[in-house]
Amino acid sequence: MGVNVGILCVCVVLFMAIQAIEVVAKAAPMDSILENKNIFKRKRSRPPSLSRPIDYTFKLPTAPTSWPEGKGFAGGVLDLGGLQVSQASTFRKVWGAYDGGPDNQGTSVYEPIGIPEGFSMLGSYSQPNNKPLFGYVLVAKDVSSSSANSTLKPPVDYTIVSNTASIKATQDSILYIWLPIAPNGYKALGHVVTTTPDKPPLDKIMCVRSDLTNQCGSSSWIWGSNDFNFYDGRPINRGTQAPDVRIGTFIAQNGGNTNPPSVSCLKNLNSISKIMPNQKQIEAILQVYSPTLYLHSDEEYLPSSVNWFFSNGALLYKKGEESNPVPIQQNGTNLPQDPNIDGAYWLDLPSDNANKDRVKKGNLQSAESYVHVKPMSGGTFTDIAMWIFYPFNGPGRAKVKFLDIKLGKIGEHVGDWEHVTLRVSNLDGKLWHVYFSQHGSGSWVDSSQLEFQNDSTKRPVVYASLHGHATYPHAGLVLLGKNGVGARDDTDKGRNVMDMGKFVLVSADYLGSVKEPAWLNFFRGWGPHVDYSLDDELKNVEKLLPGKLKDGFESIIRGLPKEVLAEEGPTGPKAKNNWSGDEV
Repeated sequence: MGVNVGILCVCVVLFMAIQAIEVVAKAAPMDSILENKNIFKRKRSRPPSLSRPIDYTFKLPTAPTSWPEGKGFAGGVLDLGGLQVSQASTFRKVWGAYDGGPDNQGTSVYEPIGIPEGFSMLGSYSQPNNKPLFGYVLVAKDVSSSSANSTLKPPVDYTIVSNTASIKATQDSILYIWLPIAPNGYKALGHVVTTTPDKPPLDKIMCVRSDLTNQCGSSSWIWGSNDFNFYDGRPINRGTQAPDVRIGTFIAQNGGNTNPPSVSCLKNLNSISKIMPNQKQIEAILQVYSPTLYLHSDEEYLPSSVNWFFSNGALLYKKGEESNPVPIQQNGTNLPQDPNIDGAYWLDLPSDNANKDRVKKGNLQSAESYVHVKPMSGGTFTDIAMWIFYPFNGPGRAKVKFLDIKLGKIGEHVGDWEHVTLRVSNLDGKLWHVYFSQHGSGSWVDSSQLEFQNDSTKRPVVYASLHGHATYPHAGLVLLGKNGVGARDDTDKGRNVMDMGKFVLVSADYLGSVKEPAWLNFFRGWGPHVDYSLDDELKNVEKLLPGKLKDGFESIIRGLPKEVLAEEGPTGPKAKNNWSGDEV
């Protein structure tokens, strides 16, 4: 009997609830009901409560607000030729997606806010959610003298690029991406984004006169699917003399990045060195941002100064006269100075074994970084390449699944040049990126992803790999290979530390007053050709491997960059492509 009463009570409650819902439905207008449905949809689309790196805005541990006096470095504004630009790095979030993209953490899209008076937006900003918010977009102001041929004009209309409705991702709402339709003689440099299908107002963004623009390309992937993607935009033409300017806006493309982007980059019509730092400012930049280099705990082959290498018995050899090597004078004043890479000359260690073994190990106390300063991105950035010399590069090691194997002589060579490059904005004086060189290539790392010293200096940290000296932003193992097989790059925070702030400025063409050392213009090998048989070395290694693990080992090792196999001594800094070009 008690059970039946309970069931009756439940039925009564359900009936009353249904009646109440019907009354509300009859009383409420249809718009309100649809709005409630949209609310429910948005709730289902809201991101999980898990915080992401993007939720935090990154700030450099040390970022000076003033620098030694100069012509315009870190002055906040650059004139490209009737068009002033400034960096905007304060943003309002427009939209976010919470999966997909790097580390499957989604992406966010922003508009710049706090734009200086008289300046206009050129496009929106986007970055993956797996990094703290740290970016910029350029904003622009027309300062030309001709109103009929102004450098900025609003678009005449917009066309929809795409929207995110069909992308299977948790997102705040549907995002609509618009491409401004520029007037004749002008180019669009970025997108406008909305969360409704209504076109943005025409005064939301400005287009730039065509002569102040150039072709833009897409670089790193931000987010998307097979059919629709966001990319970081950068100029096609990059190098010390290239006038093209990165804007910081993102590029939305249907499909992949094989087609040319629909937006352009800026171009500097004025001197690209106009606001480059002077020598005192370079010294101040390095005092703040020069890295601390940690060598591996087991590293036997340390860096040295170039002059220590020369004064401790390094020899210059000439083809055909190998029996009569010549001692190298201080600063390399007796080294050939012609820009040829023909194998006619090379450097080597001292000829006697005792000194050879001693010089191989380097001399950390004498080590110094050799600084090359150059304009990049049309003069909006200064690249400070900091080169380190090692007298000897040690033998490599491999990882084959669960085995660690020494690679015999593979990887050994005399002379080793490595570098990191600091990319500092000439507009705000901030360190935005650092390039880490790794066996003939390398990678750019945002400042937000760097490790900084936990002391009063708060300077960036760099790790050098065991024996190979490739540079990395964090300690650990990097495997150069695939499927658990490859050469090892091991790094850790060893006791041997190099202060890269101990430097010599060896080149800055735009200053016109820096005397280059003679050794910088030696273009031949800083070591001899290595006389060993790669075939024999690989066979010796394979003897140590179980049968199943031999499969594919040789092909993977042979496929490594030649800088890892190192059968030739390396060329010096000035012979590298990045001396006058961008980092690869």
